[in-house]
Amino acid sequence: MNAETKVANLKPNGRKIFWTFIPRSEKEAGESIVRNLLFHWFPAKTTLRSLSWSYSLWLGTITAGLFLILTLTGAVLMFLYVPSVERAYQTVKDFEYVVSFGAFIRAMHRNAAHLMVAVVFLHMVRVFLAGAYKNGIATDQNRPLNWIIGVVLLLVTLFLSFTGYLLPWDQLAYWAVTVGTNIAKSIPLVGEEVRYFLLGAHEIDQNALIRFYVLHCFFLPLVVLLLLSYHMWRVRKDGGLACVDPLVLSQEKQKQEGGVKSKTYSLLGLTAGRTVQVETTLRDEEQHTVNSVPVLTRRIALVLLSTFVAVAVMSLFVGAPLEEAANPNVTPNPAKAPWYFLWLQELVSITTFTVAGITFDGSFIGGVLIPGVLVIVLLLWPYLDKSPAAATGIWFDRTRTRQNIVFIAVCLMIIILTVIGTFMRGPYWEFYWPWESWPVLPKVY
Repeated sequence: MNAETKVANLKPNGRKIFWTFIPRSEKEAGESIVRNLLFHWFPAKTTLRSLSWSYSLWLGTITAGLFLILTLTGAVLMFLYVPSVERAYQTVKDFEYVVSFGAFIRAMHRNAAHLMVAVVFLHMVRVFLAGAYKNGIATDQNRPLNWIIGVVLLLVTLFLSFTGYLLPWDQLAYWAVTVGTNIAKSIPLVGEEVRYFLLGAHEIDQNALIRFYVLHCFFLPLVVLLLLSYHMWRVRKDGGLACVDPLVLSQEKQKQEGGVKSKTYSLLGLTAGRTVQVETTLRDEEQHTVNSVPVLTRRIALVLLSTFVAVAVMSLFVGAPLEEAANPNVTPNPAKAPWYFLWLQELVSITTFTVAGITFDGSFIGGVLIPGVLVIVLLLWPYLDKSPAAATGIWFDRTRTRQNIVFIAVCLMIIILTVIGTFMRGPYWEFYWPWESWPVLPKVY
């Protein structure tokens, strides 16, 4: 290396630190992936189709942003919260009314938790409707495994939000967890043991509070972090988002039909063999891809910033509720589970009926059997779906019309049951239209 090249490679002090974020050449853009620990998530090149807003809706990145908000705001809440039945409610009340910006931070934490449940659900819907859980044209892909990890992440996210529901130790939290754990109690043979495992006792008391606190603040976030990290790594190992597969397949079809000859490039140059990276490589790559740094990283930063702003603005208008301190002797009417479990509570009500003097227990049918079957079918569906590999990565592909209709119908049913349980169930779980007034009932002691 001559002296002029050495001088050209010298960077100012600021550039020495931040040059990987703002590369000035193709060489620096490629090196930044290797030199920066954060950028090991990404390939050197990203397809333009993967960057589009309309394909993935960036729901995965929004989920990661919400998890980051939960981690930061949760760390602040932990400084003042005391996981004790004698002090938990008072510490939350102090945070709400005494600590500067405490109500805002608590609202951000709660709103981000609810949004994360919704966004993870929508992300799963997007993956299903686009057929992105199926292997495409490459031989070494394992997208069904990543789909299974995604389903597990949805379940863990639900449980993470559920364990945080009890921590304020007010009436809303106490009785929501009571309803939720009673549904778990209906599991045949092991229901009582499952409820005891969750609560650490036969009643919701100090054991339950400290158990939920540890699960919510340490164990479950660690599980989410590990699964999310592997989930993202698995996307890259499978050749990127599934939208790349149809593009490569169309190029192969053009080649077979006598299209214009063009060079094929991989990320590391000309490559031979049958690997995911080779089989999903695009011809004329420079026309379909851009450097991940800074194009992809800027887009991710924009999505994360937008997510933070959206949650912050929402938290200015939608605060975190805090009712009276938890009282086991005062039962609210109706007592409702957290909103994301209300469809289960509604199913329990619907599937409780009597035929010929025989009463069928809705707690088992609607609370355990039906959701259990749905989860098992979700886990196995990538292996049951016999649609062609060409349908992978295509929204509403015609070969998958029937299963898309069934899936959408199930999702709509869950949403409808959730809306009914939230807005149309009043005292004694009676049905009321939104414009009807609920009767005023005395408190039951």
